[in-house]
Amino acid sequence: MQFQSKARTLDALRPLLNTAQVLPQVRFTVAEWRQDGEAILGRLRAVGWPLMVVRSSALAEDTASGSLAGRFESLLRVAPAGLPDAIATVVASMADAEGDVGGDNEVFVQPMLERVRLAGVAFGQDPATGAPYYVLNYDDTTSRTDSVTAGQSNQLKTRYIHHLAPQQAEPLAGVVALIEELRALFGTSGLDLEFAVTDDALVLLQVRPLLVEAAAVDAATHRDMLVHIAAKIGHGQRPQPFLHGRRTVYGVMPDWNPAEIIGVRPKPLSLSLYRELVTDSIWAYQRHNYGYRNLRSFPLMLHFHGLPYIDVRVSFNSFVPRDIDGSLADKLVNHYIERLLAAPNLHDKVEFEIVFSCYTLDLPQRLEKLADAGFSAAERQRLADSLRSLTNRIVDNETGLWRSDRDKLSVLAARRDEILAADIDRVSRIYWLLEDCKRYGTLPFAGLARAGFIAVQMLRSLVSVGVLDRAAYDAFMNGLDTVSGQMTRDLAQLDRTTFLAKYGHLRPGTYDLLSPRYDEAPDLYFDWKRMMAEHAPATPFALSLAQMRAISRLLAEHGLAHDVVGLFDFLQAGVELREYAKFVFCRNLSDAMSLFRELGRDHGFSLDDMAYADIQCVYELYAAGVDPVALIGESIERGRKRYAETCQIALPPLLTSPDDVFSFEMPATEPNFITLRQVTAPVVSYRDRERLVGAIVAIPSADPGFDWLFSHNIAGFITAYGGANSHMAIRANELGLPAVIGAGEVLYGKWSAARMLNVDCANRRVEVLS
Repeated sequence: MQFQSKARTLDALRPLLNTAQVLPQVRFTVAEWRQDGEAILGRLRAVGWPLMVVRSSALAEDTASGSLAGRFESLLRVAPAGLPDAIATVVASMADAEGDVGGDNEVFVQPMLERVRLAGVAFGQDPATGAPYYVLNYDDTTSRTDSVTAGQSNQLKTRYIHHLAPQQAEPLAGVVALIEELRALFGTSGLDLEFAVTDDALVLLQVRPLLVEAAAVDAATHRDMLVHIAAKIGHGQRPQPFLHGRRTVYGVMPDWNPAEIIGVRPKPLSLSLYRELVTDSIWAYQRHNYGYRNLRSFPLMLHFHGLPYIDVRVSFNSFVPRDIDGSLADKLVNHYIERLLAAPNLHDKVEFEIVFSCYTLDLPQRLEKLADAGFSAAERQRLADSLRSLTNRIVDNETGLWRSDRDKLSVLAARRDEILAADIDRVSRIYWLLEDCKRYGTLPFAGLARAGFIAVQMLRSLVSVGVLDRAAYDAFMNGLDTVSGQMTRDLAQLDRTTFLAKYGHLRPGTYDLLSPRYDEAPDLYFDWKRMMAEHAPATPFALSLAQMRAISRLLAEHGLAHDVVGLFDFLQAGVELREYAKFVFCRNLSDAMSLFRELGRDHGFSLDDMAYADIQCVYELYAAGVDPVALIGESIERGRKRYAETCQIALPPLLTSPDDVFSFEMPATEPNFITLRQVTAPVVSYRDRERLVGAIVAIPSADPGFDWLFSHNIAGFITAYGGANSHMAIRANELGLPAVIGAGEVLYGKWSAARMLNVDCANRRVEVLS
């Protein structure tokens, strides 16, 4: 069967389909309407439909070269008296650039569908990659047939179903059967269809060709990859030696959140760098140093054919204080995992909402939740005592662990200069930049990040117990002096050369070789002619005498080793030093990546080639006398092959069962709203540098390298990934910018596609205005 016009295709399918119904239609050309509209109206009145849908069927629609989806009008719930105006409106919408409507274009009218329980759009293959998934976007909360296509659904659901997945539950099983029947009729998976489920039947509303590249692998090979992933997930559902907890789940956002830092589909170099510098061992070494359980032999991040995921059981084990005994530790980890399974929308907020990892002034009240989960008063007290001791060791005024980590950063800078000046080969220079980055960069950063998290938790607890209000919290965060804030001021005050000498090593996507550094493409990021106004806190933060006395009393009551001044010194230092440590270690990393690019160039490999190599090439070249061209070339070849597989796989942000690999719903998450401000502004992509001023900027994920955005006077921003304590959250608080961080793929897709948004952070609402 061949595709024809929208109306003719449906008409041809009507007697052929077994899995769904096609509504009857009255079809006519524009020429026929112009010649004898009254006769057509007579035909429509004669069929006796009380309410109708008037639809376009233009010659340019639904062709092999383009669908023009949504270009022309379709009018719903048209009464017989409104037919002339409705048809005229649909005809006018089909006008070309000169205002002409060809007479061969068609209009068709169908009965209005009633008692709709579910409606949506389905694709015969992944529209983004061509991979063998049925992708269903649907709404089961409204009786509208166009809530998805019109973008008016607040309850949109998206389900991925592999072509060879087991049988689905109804009503989605019926939709899958319809797609498969259409695949057989048209001889292609490249299908885009609209459907509705009523009380009585599944109805096909439209089908057209889906313009997408063919999948890189066939369905059977693709299924084999998923079988391997499912087997790995299955292994994680069993107890493991040296780990507490009966099972694990895997997430893209908990703990060291790879989705935010390297993305959900990082190139092989990015993935290998992040593993080497952080998630294979450094993370556990520093967490153990700070008083938590020893997880040093456990990698925190796994990957499924290149898609990075955090092993949540390993993460939750690492947040248990090391003096908690085995039975209580086991009970805690099991409880944390069960909480996440019960509330998967918290996967980017586990430290705030699920795990107890430090002592705060509201901890006794928060621990009461454990009573409902079967924890005794003695167990809750033991956890509180342990967390108090751990927190005091970390934040102590004189001996706090964060102070020694701060001092290591200066060692990193001194040694970097020595490495770059030394008479050594390029491989050795890369090797030592990375080794120093681990020992004096990411290791202390991991400690300072822990201190920064404790600082934010402590500050939030001051709000929770009523000593501060949210406005005071925002004022404190707004008054911080981070590296990012300094960069904004320096952009206005320093000359171009001096500015780039200080900040030029930064790049959007810290681990992404294909993302130019600031000093490699300065005009891409900055408008050197526009002077930036210096940021000043809207409301300076200050404690009243009564607040100081209340805090002092609380510190004593809770046994926390701080005075008020020392506490707020720590709160400020904790957040500021975390950002500074990231800035410092990024220089070593960025320099090593630039040298890695030059290493490839010297051996005949392009910049794009080197993004597919594994950083272990450098470690092998440093330790062995081998052919660098062969070694790097083989690594690139393996990386390209694996990345092609990576791009063909779709997985949910939280994997809880092997079955999730074959069929899953892309969940909507609970975003993090930063500040209490509200803004209405146009939405632009971060790539659209000409329209950033005054806009709400859409960024899938953002690390410190995206700080250049703040030089463009943006009105706010939204991200798909990120947490309440992420760099961009800190930055938004500092600047007083309304931001929605970690919206998830579903909400981010909806909001980033809008033209105009209203973001109301105080009321935790985002409204699409157009």
